[in-house]
Amino acid sequence: MSVVIVGGNECMSRRYIELCKSYNCKAKVYPLMKGEMRDFGTPDLLVLFTGTVSHKMVHCAMSKTRGKDTRVVRCHSASVTALKSIMDEHCAQEA
Repeated sequence: MSVVIVGGNECMSRRYIELCKSYNCKAKVYPLMKGEMRDFGTPDLLVLFTGTVSHKMVHCAMSKTRGKDTRVVRCHSASVTALKSIMDEHCAQEA
């Protein structure tokens, strides 16, 4: 399963990736709006940390997943615990 995380804290990116790896998921993290966000592909799960992301980034991420089979989860908190609960919920559905 592939996961794209938009927003969050830049210094926590490594912890987000390690947590997703513990669920056997491949993760990409985009804490800032950069040109590389244009090619994040078609993930199975898109996590939007709405408390730390701009409206422009949300709009950009949502437009990339429109018409595709991607589940979108919005969470205000950008903590590892919040991501863990999201992964518990959505990776349990995969099994």
